[in-house]
Amino acid sequence: MLRNPAKKYRAFPAIDLPDRQWPSHSLKKAPIWLSTDLRDGNQALANPMNGEKKRRLFDLLVSIGLKEIEVGFPSAGATEFDFVRSLIDQNAVPEDVTLQVLTQARQELITKSFDSLEGIHRAIIHVYNAVSPAWRRIVFNMERPEVKKLAIAGVTMLRDEAEKRPGTDWRFEYSPETFSTAELDFSLEVCEAVMDVLQPTPEKPLTINLPATVEAAMPNIYADQVEFFCRNISRRDSIIVSVHPHNDRGTGIAAAEMALLAGADRVEGCLFGNGERTGNVDLVTLALNLYTQAINPNIDLSDIDKVIKTVEYCTELPVSPRHPYAGDLVFTAFSGSHQDAIRKGFAKRTERTAGEDTDVIWDVPYLPIDPADLGRSYEAVIRVNSQSGKGGVAWVIEQDQGLKMPRRMQVDFSRKVQELADSSSKELDSSDIWQAFVDYYHLDNSGHFQLVDFQVKQGQDGYAIIGKIKAGDTVREVEGHGNGLISSIIDALSAITNIRLEVLDYQEHAISHGNTAQAAAYIECSLPQGGTVFGVGVDDDIATASVRAVLSAINRAYEVEPHTAG
Repeated sequence: MLRNPAKKYRAFPAIDLPDRQWPSHSLKKAPIWLSTDLRDGNQALANPMNGEKKRRLFDLLVSIGLKEIEVGFPSAGATEFDFVRSLIDQNAVPEDVTLQVLTQARQELITKSFDSLEGIHRAIIHVYNAVSPAWRRIVFNMERPEVKKLAIAGVTMLRDEAEKRPGTDWRFEYSPETFSTAELDFSLEVCEAVMDVLQPTPEKPLTINLPATVEAAMPNIYADQVEFFCRNISRRDSIIVSVHPHNDRGTGIAAAEMALLAGADRVEGCLFGNGERTGNVDLVTLALNLYTQAINPNIDLSDIDKVIKTVEYCTELPVSPRHPYAGDLVFTAFSGSHQDAIRKGFAKRTERTAGEDTDVIWDVPYLPIDPADLGRSYEAVIRVNSQSGKGGVAWVIEQDQGLKMPRRMQVDFSRKVQELADSSSKELDSSDIWQAFVDYYHLDNSGHFQLVDFQVKQGQDGYAIIGKIKAGDTVREVEGHGNGLISSIIDALSAITNIRLEVLDYQEHAISHGNTAQAAAYIECSLPQGGTVFGVGVDDDIATASVRAVLSAINRAYEVEPHTAG
């Protein structure tokens, strides 16, 4: 890189628009969408799609609600031409969907493009020519008048060819290619000349597309260009202003959104931003940005994984795990503080909705959209590695097993999980965490002290418990008394374990509802020599769950100080 880039590059000039209005505007509705996945997207692939993949992608675009689809460049060759014909001959195009094809401004290519669409109910023929100084000077060696003449000739051929084919509702699109790097006055001059030929009306408008063929400036500059154009073009009510941002500077989405604020009516792009070089504007991200601002995007992404799978198959390009809204990791938190905030957000939402799916504004930290709206589960929202904290571990246990650990128990168990994550140097999945929970708290009755059976009696003097406990290889009978169930259990077990626990906290809750309901009991106890242990028990019967919880705590105490047990 140069120490002084000004020797090689120059800053993009600002637009003289001191009374710009777009910054004070807000988006109120979705634009008209044009998918160019099958044209601009396809031509950018190392391995262009075959007919089967094109048809599969076309069917997907229709299924998610796209109404204007640029299906190819049929004059470029037999493969493109045959695909467009197949859509029409096989009646694959719904009445409310409009096909669009791209052509250069040459008579034989325009004729071929019309031929490809013969018999369709409605279609858009899209013609273009570059207008910016660099293209005029370097690519075409033309002056302004010649470029303007080329545009006029192109749309004249469109008009004349359409008049020969009255069976279709022909619509037209003109693109002053490289608009974003062209002089605004010249872009206006060319587009006015195009309108003089085509004579658009409000009933049959012309689409004028303003491409950022190569993104060369900040998105606010593009918005200024679009607003300037919209304010100065004549017959504004007879044109649809379309934008086609590329993503060379990484701001294609912002450019499209600002262009809509500036007056654009339509956006051209691809699913997940496929396209030349760094890609076109990503229609998925743009649509879901609108959705999260309470605007219906008119694109159905409620099964986003199906969309991803289809696009990846057809394009042979992966969707990044960090891709906005769609990536595998975008709803995933590994960080402990993030996990804790998300868990609390879900808990508060459950409180507010009383557990039901009611209309409550989405407000969960770190999640700008409800993953369920996109067909995603909450299973992967929190994943555990060495960076995770108690909140993440508690979330996994609660989501998978229905156990709501008390806060201090969360801290206790998260230490164990941290040890496992550090020693393995990898992510722990939910099965790893659950197995660690079972082993740590002996939930499977596998500790040194194991419950064989017991009975509880309640009388005027309190509770009495009689049972059998296996200690090592020996089964011993136990009996205990107390004012409550928990104290009687501790009394019974202390005689054979030599572990006298003092209860600090006890909690219980139902895990599920109805005939299959289970109970979970949690206990926190202090040890005579200092320190704290926790226990948990699960059973169909709450008394049994309580016994198991105390036994769990005693086994934890035995592991901490095994010499204290008998």
